[in-house]
Amino acid sequence: MATRLNAILLIPVLVAIVFAGFQVNSSVDTWQEAQDAENTAKVAKAAGDYAERLMAERDVSVQPLLHGDREASRVTEARKATDAAAAEFDRQVEDMPDKPGLQRRLDAFRDQEKNLEKMRQAAFTPQAAGTDTHLGYAQMYRPLMTFANEVGLGTSNITTYGRAMYAISLAKSSASLVRSIGTELLVSPPEKAGVLAEEKTALASFAYLEPIALDEFRTGSTAADNRMLKDALADQEEEAKQRLAEAQREAEGGGGEFTAPPEPAAMLAGVASIGEDVTPADLAEQGITPQTWYAATSVPIAAYRTVEIEFADRAVADAHEIVESAKRDTVVGAAIAVGALLIGFVIAAMMARSMGRSMRLLRNSAFGIAEQRLPMLVDQLSRTDPGRVDTRVQPIPLHSRDEIGEVARAFDQVHREAVRLAAEQALLRGNLNAIFTNLSRRNQGLIERQLELISGLEDHEADPEQLENLFHMDHLATRMRRNGENLLVLAGEDTGRHMDEAVPLVDVLRAATSEVESYERIELEGVPDSEIHGSAVTDLVHLLAELLENATTFSSPHTKVRVTATRLPDRRVMVEIHDKGIGLTAEDFADINHRLANPPTVDVAISQRMGLFVVGRLADRHGIRVQLRPSGEQSGTTSLVMLPEAIAFGGATEAPEQHDEFTVSRIVADRPSFQPAGNGFAGGRPRSAAELGFDDSPYPQVEPERPAMPALGGQEGVFDPIQRSLLREERRAALEAAAQDRTPGFRDPEAEAAGTDAFTPGGISPEPAYDTYGQAEPGPASNHWTGQGAYDSPAVPEAESTAQLGTGRGGFGFGEPEPAPADDEWRSANDERWERAGQVREPKAGGITPAGLPRRVPRQNLVEGTAEQAPLGGPQVSRAPEDVRGRLSNLRRGVQQGRERGPQRNDGPGVGPGTYDQER
Repeated sequence: MATRLNAILLIPVLVAIVFAGFQVNSSVDTWQEAQDAENTAKVAKAAGDYAERLMAERDVSVQPLLHGDREASRVTEARKATDAAAAEFDRQVEDMPDKPGLQRRLDAFRDQEKNLEKMRQAAFTPQAAGTDTHLGYAQMYRPLMTFANEVGLGTSNITTYGRAMYAISLAKSSASLVRSIGTELLVSPPEKAGVLAEEKTALASFAYLEPIALDEFRTGSTAADNRMLKDALADQEEEAKQRLAEAQREAEGGGGEFTAPPEPAAMLAGVASIGEDVTPADLAEQGITPQTWYAATSVPIAAYRTVEIEFADRAVADAHEIVESAKRDTVVGAAIAVGALLIGFVIAAMMARSMGRSMRLLRNSAFGIAEQRLPMLVDQLSRTDPGRVDTRVQPIPLHSRDEIGEVARAFDQVHREAVRLAAEQALLRGNLNAIFTNLSRRNQGLIERQLELISGLEDHEADPEQLENLFHMDHLATRMRRNGENLLVLAGEDTGRHMDEAVPLVDVLRAATSEVESYERIELEGVPDSEIHGSAVTDLVHLLAELLENATTFSSPHTKVRVTATRLPDRRVMVEIHDKGIGLTAEDFADINHRLANPPTVDVAISQRMGLFVVGRLADRHGIRVQLRPSGEQSGTTSLVMLPEAIAFGGATEAPEQHDEFTVSRIVADRPSFQPAGNGFAGGRPRSAAELGFDDSPYPQVEPERPAMPALGGQEGVFDPIQRSLLREERRAALEAAAQDRTPGFRDPEAEAAGTDAFTPGGISPEPAYDTYGQAEPGPASNHWTGQGAYDSPAVPEAESTAQLGTGRGGFGFGEPEPAPADDEWRSANDERWERAGQVREPKAGGITPAGLPRRVPRQNLVEGTAEQAPLGGPQVSRAPEDVRGRLSNLRRGVQQGRERGPQRNDGPGVGPGTYDQER
């Protein structure tokens, strides 16, 4: 509105400004023309100076160069003066107007100027004999003289300056050529008649051209200019007479003779007669020497130069005056136009002042509400209970009763409606979260009761087929529980299940594996001796289970999903999940990694990728970083889970040491696939996250705080995910063992002798009692993944072992177990054999060889009972590879369970309890 009002008021002003603009434009054009004329006059003056220096350089250099003195001071000084004039000319050319005539003349001069150095080298030499040197210099400075023709400005009085300046320059050039040619004839006349005749003809021609140029000057100039030339000639003649009288006094005072030179016309006639039985010596007797000739001919040249300088300075001054006049006219016209414009604006401002102020206030208030106040209030409502947020709307401070005031009141009403809708949406979102939470809690309760019932059925079921079905039911119920926990994560609630002690990372991975339907496809490799803080165990199991579920779902059922873990040099732990699925595109990887690094808000799209959202929320809760990368093995996807030091502690980052102990754990764990996957060492040094493919750039470098150990809360007992995974693996191992025992030809003689099947469901396999040589006391924690070092596993009574297993199911078994009585130590029938096997560590030798090696004594290191026995009668049972693998798997699980329930603990670093040195 204010703009329209100003436009109406400014119409008359704008009309006046248009007419003033024409006047200002005319003044500006005149100003520009005058400025160009001034710059042209400066260029013409600099060109005249340059031409004058070239003439003087030629004329001064005649006598020294003819005598062969090319380094004479007069010659070098003249050339320096010429170079200085050239530099000044170049500086003036930089401001030269862009006119075709000036540019054409400048190009013509540049073509000749490049020959200046060659001319200096060849001047008055056989290469430039005769008039070549004289005319060569003239050909160079002639384009400079033509710049005077460009001086002028319309019909102004300086229009005639260019014509007069060129005429006087032409007269000066002719006189200079007469001076230089005459000097050469007096110093060293050419010996060749043709060359001499050529020079005499040139002398006569230029002597004839000089008065013609003067007539042209007198015709094109004013009477005042003619008087100025006449006065200049008279002054120069008077100075010449004074110099001649002074030279005569000096000669007579020194006792010499002085011969006064004749008049300039007689001198010219005498020089022109050289070669006609007249020599320079004859002329010298008449007082015509090179010195007197140069002095006499320099008189008109100096006068011409004086007039030329006067004309150039006058042209520059007149052009400058025109420039100043045009500038004044331009400034006055512009001032009038600006004054009229300002008056119009002042009048419009006075009339629209109140209206504009009100409109600015309304605009600023509207932007403040739309960009700051309303978004901040909506964000506060989304994060806080709407009942605790002040939703009162502060009205716009505009109380006028005109249309602008009415718009302000209407905007206040819109603001109130927006706040009300935002509060209702926040309340609705809170109600939806509460619904999600209540439904999920109810389902969680039912699922936990179902899991308790299934666990009871598993404990009392011995039929392998029924146990297998119960395992499937257990797995489905676990997945249902995880889906319920996903709803809790969507609602921003905690699952309520926490641990009060740290848990080994391998147990966390096993727990996550047990919650996946295709658990048998998952392989754990190279897990370091790290422990997970109890407060993050449940969420980490949930996060890993979602990633493992995704890996097994979107990969072929005939492929394996490999899980590795690496302790990095910065004490973080990175878990890698490799699958061989169909993979993703680069755009999908970028989108998923962005969502994982910046978990979005809950919307409809979350229902399509709920697992991705849950992983991002859980990772953000504990400072875990999750990224997806293309797998380096053919196709597939690799999920990288970076655990910060605050929740993953223990272990070390040094390179793994070599051990010589030969134990069952070494037999089971010493597999080639373990070495490159989990140790995290490349060439003996720890590998960084960047070398393993993890990109830390999208995340801020903030050191997370170590979470406090929470109190034991939530549901415990059989519903602990870590404990359930251990129980489920034990039962599955027992089920597989029972299936193997029913295979024809597969029997365990020792178990039959003992009267109990060590691998029946619910049974406990006896822990093998053996001593590891050279390890009487528990050693420090291994500095690499478990399974690469020896472990001292003391024997435990069978009853106590069974009791420990039951305790482990109820309370997770992280407390220090009571030591077993020494007198009730359980022993096996093979103990003596293992003790005799220990003697191999101290072999008997028969001396030392010259090379320093022990000499072997035949049959001195055999262990009793190790010799091969004659085969018994009857057919031999051929066991299938699956049977042998099953028995070795059962052996591995038995060793693992024995170590987990052993009383010894490692004293490794870490905040929580020490890590069991169990085989992973």
